[in-house]
Amino acid sequence: MTASQLLASAIALATLIALAAGSVPRLGLNRATMSLVGAGALLALGVISLPEAEKTIDLSTLLLLLSMMIINAVLELAGFFTWAGELIIERANAPTVLLVFVTMTSGVLSALFLNDPVCVMLTPLVCSVVIRLRRDPIPYLIALATAANVGSTATITGNPQNILIGISSGLSYLDFLARLAPVALIGLLIVIAVVWLMYPAEFRGAGRAPETFSSRRVAEMHPPPIAHAPGEARREGMTLGEAAGGVYAPVLRKSVVVIVALLVGFIAGAPVALAAFLAACALLVSRRVKSERILVLVDWPLLLLFCGLFVVTGSLEITGVSQKLFDVTAGLAQSGPAALTVVTALLSNLISNVPAVLVFRPLIPQFPDPTQAWLTLAAASTLAGNLTLIGSVANLIVAEQASKFGIRLTFGEYLRCGVPITVMTLAIAVLWLSFN
Repeated sequence: MTASQLLASAIALATLIALAAGSVPRLGLNRATMSLVGAGALLALGVISLPEAEKTIDLSTLLLLLSMMIINAVLELAGFFTWAGELIIERANAPTVLLVFVTMTSGVLSALFLNDPVCVMLTPLVCSVVIRLRRDPIPYLIALATAANVGSTATITGNPQNILIGISSGLSYLDFLARLAPVALIGLLIVIAVVWLMYPAEFRGAGRAPETFSSRRVAEMHPPPIAHAPGEARREGMTLGEAAGGVYAPVLRKSVVVIVALLVGFIAGAPVALAAFLAACALLVSRRVKSERILVLVDWPLLLLFCGLFVVTGSLEITGVSQKLFDVTAGLAQSGPAALTVVTALLSNLISNVPAVLVFRPLIPQFPDPTQAWLTLAAASTLAGNLTLIGSVANLIVAEQASKFGIRLTFGEYLRCGVPITVMTLAIAVLWLSFN
């Protein structure tokens, strides 16, 4: 290997190890700054030039990710996630029904929108409901987290790694949905079945039936997503009733119209990044919600993480390391979805799913069936996140949010369901993609 290839490999490896560890001794770096420092090291050592680094950054991916974050932020401010969750979950009249509603609500919303914000909004609602019903919260929280990951498998816009794969592969929204929606649907059924079987006392015990509950009481326990002072509510055109109820009706109505138009655009074959960006722009133009409220909810560190990783992994392609990696792993390309699934799942749990996808990105076009390989990469990198409590950001969000209610979701408790759910859903993905 040349000096440039050795340096690129060493810096990329060091960056990925730091990302996997989550911290660097004696340095206050988060994952976003780790990726940026890695990119800076490549530039400082002359491994790649600034113009080459600029070419590695995929603007379409960043634009789609930013657009979905803005759409999610507006929906959060409008109270959509709380409203949708209450509307569905409050109709549960038995523990098993509640489990089904929690799983399907989390899965479907995560397929339509980014899974992490869905977990942020639904976890407090689920916690407040199960506490009031005196149910064991753990199985419902595990179902919420795992279903968010499984459901997000179905679409390009379900999670950050799918956004990256969707843009890189050139697959349309409908093609992606048609190939992976069945995997997600079967996966959600597996989540329900595994959680139901693992907690017999909760779902088949002699415990009393849940009492009925109202969305008003849930709203009282879970503060509305827009916390305006009365004067501010009037200035922005929101009635005091709307401010107190947790749903900002004018913004919610506009959001629904824009999102329906966006989904129509996706189905019609419009460029995914462009359609999402235009939808985000439409939602930013508002007399009722200040743009600062929206932009503060955007996950800027995640966007910076992507930028840095684009440069770090792009350097491997520029210096020719990626081609050497492909030559070494040529057998993997010929062996079908099973081997790629196993390698992706392991790598996703070692260095996280987004870096894993970026490592594979320059290799996938050289596979005999690139479309199948892209879809396998999407399914495996997402479903692998259910293996452990720290396997995905969605899992950590659920655990952290639950802790605020005094509920402790432990690593071992999660593992009971996480392992069988991951193994079975990955097996379904391999079988489906092998024959479809």
